[in-house]
Amino acid sequence: AESAFKQEFAWASHLSVPAVLCPPPDTACLNYAKLLNQVLSGATYLKAWVQVPLLRAQEMHPLPSSGHEETQAKRKAPGSEQWEKWDRLRTVCQHNPNLAVALEITADLPPEAELERWLGEPVKAMFLPTSVFLTNKKGYPTLSRRHQAFIKNLYKFKAQIVLQGRPRHSGGYLPYLQYMDHLKSQLAQMTEHQRFEAPYLDYLQVPLQPLMDNLESQTYETFEKDPVKYDQYEKAVAAALGDTPEDKTSVIMVVGAGRGPLVRASLRAATQASRAVRLFAVEKNPNAVVTLRNMVVAEQWANVTVVSTDMRKWQAPELADILVSELLGSFGDNELSPECLDGAQRFLKPGGISIPYEYTSYAAPISSSKLWNEVKAYADPKKFETAFVVKMHNFYQAAEAKPCFTFTHPNPGGPGGTIDNRRYISILFDVDTSLTVHGFAGFFEAMLYKDINISIVPQTFSGEMFSWFPLYFPLDHPIFAPAGSQVEVHFWRNVSPTKVWYEWCVNKPQVSRMHNTNGHVYWIGL
Repeated sequence: AESAFKQEFAWASHLSVPAVLCPPPDTACLNYAKLLNQVLSGATYLKAWVQVPLLRAQEMHPLPSSGHEETQAKRKAPGSEQWEKWDRLRTVCQHNPNLAVALEITADLPPEAELERWLGEPVKAMFLPTSVFLTNKKGYPTLSRRHQAFIKNLYKFKAQIVLQGRPRHSGGYLPYLQYMDHLKSQLAQMTEHQRFEAPYLDYLQVPLQPLMDNLESQTYETFEKDPVKYDQYEKAVAAALGDTPEDKTSVIMVVGAGRGPLVRASLRAATQASRAVRLFAVEKNPNAVVTLRNMVVAEQWANVTVVSTDMRKWQAPELADILVSELLGSFGDNELSPECLDGAQRFLKPGGISIPYEYTSYAAPISSSKLWNEVKAYADPKKFETAFVVKMHNFYQAAEAKPCFTFTHPNPGGPGGTIDNRRYISILFDVDTSLTVHGFAGFFEAMLYKDINISIVPQTFSGEMFSWFPLYFPLDHPIFAPAGSQVEVHFWRNVSPTKVWYEWCVNKPQVSRMHNTNGHVYWIGL
């Protein structure tokens, strides 16, 4: 049997077949996994698609209760056992990136949480039996609303459709194919926001080093296209100016001015609030300063002074009423906003306003075979100790994001005015559905002025904003979390005279090793 199995794969490889369809795994699948791992390790392009039904036959047609104590399998949520068989197989196969899923869509569907978990798996195909289809009033095949919604979600990952079984409606297979085309056409047209994000889906990027490196013009241009962020900043500055006396000329300092979008937003806010302002635009990037100075002339900004220096070293000629900055990273503080603003707050008047005045990072456990294998593809174990910026697409978030670190500005500091930006937190997440944790997603929410905010936290996301993608903290070894368990993660924010870095580890349901000790892999330079 082993020889025949390997011979079939060898023949498929010879024919340049892109994928081989493999039978569903059993509970005890170690020998099967061993063979799959052997053939996939020796194949460069060939992939194995393992058939996995959404439900077992017994779950689709449950027998009446006998009154006896149920087995563990029967106590599990419908569909959970099928996913666990797949998870066991891919774990033994060392999460091989050439191993994927061909889901068999069943007439009955498992609970929503069980379906959503498949959105974090490498589903390449859907096997759709003709027996699953219903008949509409005109006699044509159709699917239930739940089937439609789930299949549309899988279409987003470019999963293929394979029809199974004999036609049960007149016209052969054509009505089924036409219906599936119709279903695909119902997917919403991509918005401008989605078109911008499309090239970055599940694409890992190393976070920016804004203090060590000078950003390129193209990077600035990308950020400046955000339709939400600068509107929110404009509202915040206008609201802050509106709270000042009408005859007062307020001093606004934009620190980290870049190519000027916050300067523009602040000037528009002054016009909106009918207030006079003097504005200082402070920027350390000499190339961006050239653009700023040209804008002062071209747009006749008579009340704007451009300052080419690091905000932490600048000696301001006067104190500011309002300090405006956009130094936030995907995790809030990961681009050193606290360190920069702590150095700049010395030229803010007592009682002066910082925009933003507070920001909080958030984290959530995620399951994503795609992202984990993208890190693995670097063929460098140290990459698992690096946090990546990524627009997450093929992933499943296991629990609602919870707050991590909060920073406020101006920062009064501790006794004697000492400021300590080190942080530590332990977070517990309740897991309702069994899953494999491949890492954690990092987000942030920032309060600009009063209740005006910007956020990339899923539960409070700011509409079409795309300046920030989430941060991905990978685990070097994925951790299985059974339903009803808790995931406990620990995060540290460490600070030295030359750098800032994060360390992270998991304590429940299993203990992971410490990632990024002493910032030996990933750090942000001061």
